[in-house]
Amino acid sequence: MTAFATLRERWPSFAGGFAVLFLGMAMVSTSFLALASSGAEVPDRLAGAPVFVSVPVLERDDGNFAPDRPWSPETVAALEERLGAIPGVARAVPDRTFYAQPVIDGRPAVSDRGYAWSAALLAPYRLVEGRAPRDGEVALDRSLGVAPGARVSVLTVHGPATYAVSGTVDGPGVYLSDAQAAPLSAGVRAIGLVTKPGADVSAVAEAARTAAGADGTVHTGDGRSVLEPRADERTRWIGLQVLTGMSALSAFVSMLVVGSTFAVGVAQRRREFGLLRAVGATPRQVRRMVYGEALLVGVTATAAGVTAGAALGPVLGDVLVAAGFEPPGFTVRLTPLPLAGAFAVGVLVTLAGVWSASRRAARVRPLEALREAEVDDRPMPRARWIAGAVCCALGLAAAARAGSSDGSDSFVMSGLVAAMGVIAGLALLSPAVVPPVARLVSWPLSRGRGATGMLVRESALTAVRRTAATATPVLVTVGCAVLITGMVQTTAAGFAAVRATTIRADAVVVPDGTPGLTDAAASAGGAESYLFTGVYEPDGDPLSAIGATPEVLARVGEAEVVSGSLDALRDEDWVLVADWLAEDRGLRPGSTLRVSFEDGTSASPTVAGVVRDAGADVLLSREWLRRHDPAALASEAYLAGTSAPVGAGARVVDVPTYAAEADAAEDRLVWIATVLLVVVTTAYAGVALVNTMVTSAAGRARDLAVLRLAGATRRQVLGTVAAESALAVLLGTGLGLVVALPALLGMRGAFATAMNADVPLVVPWPLIAGVVAACLVLAACATVLAARPSAR
Repeated sequence: MTAFATLRERWPSFAGGFAVLFLGMAMVSTSFLALASSGAEVPDRLAGAPVFVSVPVLERDDGNFAPDRPWSPETVAALEERLGAIPGVARAVPDRTFYAQPVIDGRPAVSDRGYAWSAALLAPYRLVEGRAPRDGEVALDRSLGVAPGARVSVLTVHGPATYAVSGTVDGPGVYLSDAQAAPLSAGVRAIGLVTKPGADVSAVAEAARTAAGADGTVHTGDGRSVLEPRADERTRWIGLQVLTGMSALSAFVSMLVVGSTFAVGVAQRRREFGLLRAVGATPRQVRRMVYGEALLVGVTATAAGVTAGAALGPVLGDVLVAAGFEPPGFTVRLTPLPLAGAFAVGVLVTLAGVWSASRRAARVRPLEALREAEVDDRPMPRARWIAGAVCCALGLAAAARAGSSDGSDSFVMSGLVAAMGVIAGLALLSPAVVPPVARLVSWPLSRGRGATGMLVRESALTAVRRTAATATPVLVTVGCAVLITGMVQTTAAGFAAVRATTIRADAVVVPDGTPGLTDAAASAGGAESYLFTGVYEPDGDPLSAIGATPEVLARVGEAEVVSGSLDALRDEDWVLVADWLAEDRGLRPGSTLRVSFEDGTSASPTVAGVVRDAGADVLLSREWLRRHDPAALASEAYLAGTSAPVGAGARVVDVPTYAAEADAAEDRLVWIATVLLVVVTTAYAGVALVNTMVTSAAGRARDLAVLRLAGATRRQVLGTVAAESALAVLLGTGLGLVVALPALLGMRGAFATAMNADVPLVVPWPLIAGVVAACLVLAACATVLAARPSAR
């Protein structure tokens, strides 16, 4: 009953902990649901075949999305024959895909994947109108609105081609006849088995394992999810990182704010705990009472947060798809296990957050509590002094390392450690740091004519812990926001500056609504380009490869030649290898490198030289690579002039524009994740500020009443407390800037040295100003609203 009674009487002081736990567990539960729903799924276009045989899947490091080595053409033919002869199999269909993008009303359509018509048997899609395509014809998705009989331009790897529309299907994709699709397709990695009606799928799968042998792996049911495109897998991986980070941040900050809430409550209730001890309560009983209060708040807030998270899960799924963190078709499914896990996390976070406060409450002595003065002059614990000093020392050491970096080491990590260390150190030492800074900042206030300035200054210096409790979350929020957003923006600007200075061209041809440039667009007006693809070692390990000419590598400033010459790329059967590959494989000029290509064929080119910083593991002739990878698209092309007739799907831009847009998709995802992090951090800081203001207002009722008795008007009292909160927020803002900006300047200098370019310091000041303004408004409004009853 004691915990219930205390909760009723002191609900305002617990409201902050309830709010942050509610928000945090809503975020954790939605993230857990999304994580549980974000596993690989069977691609819709392959859901029509119950059994698939794929190339052996190699184990790769986390974050590695290189495709597996395709079968050779001979292996594909042999497997197709053996698998098609299995009893119950109507047809064995190789999955052939390629680039094909219809041009509708002068603009490339969203759909950019092409398939052989036989591959339509692997999908649950059906022909809606017309008939199957023949040579010179195409079947399209009916949602494009092109009727059978019309003619349509389709962008392929070679350029635009005009086809007659033979029919429409009720699913996405561009379908060509098998004969037309073969020269546009790369190697085959999967063969689907279309079964006859009534066939035993298990028996077909077992026979397929025997027929495939060591050449393939059989997949049925949900196991077909391994056929998910690598691009979708990469998108899911990015979303996984974002969701995991948001969950961890929510749980961590929730624990800190819960701990802060109960720490302030324990400090204000020292007399109460002393009286309990005086009438016979043991330290264990006091701890149990504090834990009981925390569990009442934690369980209630966690249950409400988990319920809200379950309701918001589908909304989060739509947001993740729209932001590009999950592939199209992703949905958040409501399952009990993630919700139960989120509830358990909420209870554990509550217990962990209140642990320190309960121990402090149990150590209160009866006479100490009864004799305690009203002035907050208790010294900081020795452990806090030591922890704060250690964090600051580590941060300063990392800052010195980052500042002296020549760009060859991990200067970014050093800068992050420096800033985060000093931020954590100042947060721990805030009761000692805030008074002298507050005295310096508020000195002009004491020189004014009115009493308000003096009251604000003396209140900030007297109530050290309240001022520090208000300034600390602002310090952490502003410092982290400036550091993270500035690092992201400065890095992006740095890479753009490097591109602008290294590219030796008058203009650049870039894709416009397409995943890459066709050969026609990449060569328009004499433009030069390179192709990026993969080659495979005999054991199946992938190597990145660039097909280029010496001229285009000179234009982009790539490939520092260690030995040999770029002129070797003019001939086939010669390659240049990266320095790491030469050292690891023992390669030197004259050695043989055995590889297989995207079309499944193998070759043994001769190593002509070694290069460094080439952007790929292997360099080879562009024409040679094109013959072995008929599906590769160029990412950009370089023009000697300023214009070229590039046609649909491409546009010409100047070099600075290209430099700024080159990584636009990646930069967009990083920036969205960064803004989400800043918004969540600011929200938690706001809750911490409101909690501090509401909690401290209860202990200031007598002070405010004395001000009214001394002649202050209600407006003056409220203006004074609002000014106090604004001063504390400005103190935290100033300290956050003092910590973050030098670290950013150090990282910018080291980055400029590493890139050998003038890298500008870019900080999104409007976003930072919005963060500070939000903290100011929340702190002032919470203070005024909490003080209104006492100011009457």
